[in-house]
Amino acid sequence: METFWKNAAGGFSGAPQPDAAAQIARALGRATDTEVYADSVAAEGGGVLALARRGLEKFILLAYSQELLGDLRVSFVFQGEPRRKTLPFGKVRLLESPADSANAAALRAALPHTAPQQIARRPSIGLGDRLGLATPGHVRAVAGTGYVPMLAQQSIREMTRTGRSPQDVMDDATWGVFQTGFRTGFGADADHLKSTDDIDRCAAAGFTFYTVDPGDHVAGEADQADAGTLAEAFEALPWGALETTAGDAVARYAGKDVALQSGTVLALDLTTVHRAAVKYGRAVAHTAALYRHLVEKMGKRKFELEVSVDETVAPTSIAEHYYVAAELARLGVEWVSLAPRFVGRFEKGVDYIGDLAELERTFVDHLAVAGQFGDYKISLHSGSDKFSVYAMAARHGGHRVHVKTAGTSYLEALRVTAAREPALFREILAFARERYETDKATYHVSADLAKVPAPDDLADDALPQVLDAFDSRQALHVTYGSVLTAAGGERFRSRLLTALKTHEEAYAEALEKHIRRHLAPFLDSA
Repeated sequence: METFWKNAAGGFSGAPQPDAAAQIARALGRATDTEVYADSVAAEGGGVLALARRGLEKFILLAYSQELLGDLRVSFVFQGEPRRKTLPFGKVRLLESPADSANAAALRAALPHTAPQQIARRPSIGLGDRLGLATPGHVRAVAGTGYVPMLAQQSIREMTRTGRSPQDVMDDATWGVFQTGFRTGFGADADHLKSTDDIDRCAAAGFTFYTVDPGDHVAGEADQADAGTLAEAFEALPWGALETTAGDAVARYAGKDVALQSGTVLALDLTTVHRAAVKYGRAVAHTAALYRHLVEKMGKRKFELEVSVDETVAPTSIAEHYYVAAELARLGVEWVSLAPRFVGRFEKGVDYIGDLAELERTFVDHLAVAGQFGDYKISLHSGSDKFSVYAMAARHGGHRVHVKTAGTSYLEALRVTAAREPALFREILAFARERYETDKATYHVSADLAKVPAPDDLADDALPQVLDAFDSRQALHVTYGSVLTAAGGERFRSRLLTALKTHEEAYAEALEKHIRRHLAPFLDSA
């Protein structure tokens, strides 16, 4: 401990050995009457930083030698009034500073590992956190796997429904990374962005990964249109925005055979080209416009782009995927992953519904298209709990597959609540049953409310099992926004957060187990 302290005061940056970290955490805890997270202890700028907890409140501790006050590079970057203390390793000044947004920004500057980074070239998994408390469990799930997590991942829709901002999402991930001492890197995914305003808000918060969702511009009705209707709609596409002409588009694709690495040959006849362009042409133009806005907005800051067309009714054919990728490349868009609309149903919170053999055949071809255009990743959106799919996806795609999860971590929070705070969970379940028919309108789900049990029909020890049943699991999943914003957050949100903070270790353990189950097939195939 003394050696680490001397090295820290001398300018060393990094984490101590576990024994020294535990000793320093105990000493700081005794001096401040707090619980200090030993994993958070780090040296930077001539001082020692740690995250502490008093009751349910968390804050930063900064300890530094009184003699080195003039040389301390991080002094008073954090807000607070320093106190003089005598600790086992010497006389120090000790600053206690709140875990607020200003200090989160200061922490990201002081400890670069608490800030997001680019992740596309590494194995990755998306781990959305609708409550802002899941990062410690997510970190434990990925630790030692070689996978880099998207810890700050949330869509604007989710933020709106949970009453959070992009900055809230970023800051919560920062505090969780600091608490756990996680130093192998994480990403920040501004998910399902539809407008320049969405981009601007997330760029201001420091996101590094941007998922553009042009789904509102996908013409799914093209799948059923006849050749004449398609030809007419093709001529009416916004060719100016696409920076080409109808004639040039036909010449570029029609009549071509494209051989994929999978062995599939795409026969791009005129009708196939018309259908792909009519269905996705406007989405391509919208994606290119958002990408160019993002380039301008980010300036010299680096970022990564994902394109997502998964939230549409009609599946993306292999020829359509090829058209989208070819057009994006022609327009100068650079992207690192793409989420097609797969065959079957990737519904929220439950396993895959559909023909697994057909999914596998098309999945291999989607990967092959990605191989034609730089080998970008194929992203599985609504990817949580698709346990019947992972082994197949891992076998064919491995590290080229990015599984994106979010709501499943909220469901694990409810599982912990059901086990530890049954009265609160009963209220949430009853409310979800009331809200489901309304809230399901914006989702592709098939849960039957008649199969969701009433809370009064269940004994306390049966409550966690509700999270294992298809219909109740999905009903609880899609009603999260109503639950978290009921009565301005006072009815459930504040009580749920208090419960999870009280049972912090139980929530982390539940997430570690659950997310590891998602990763296991990919680790086994490596």
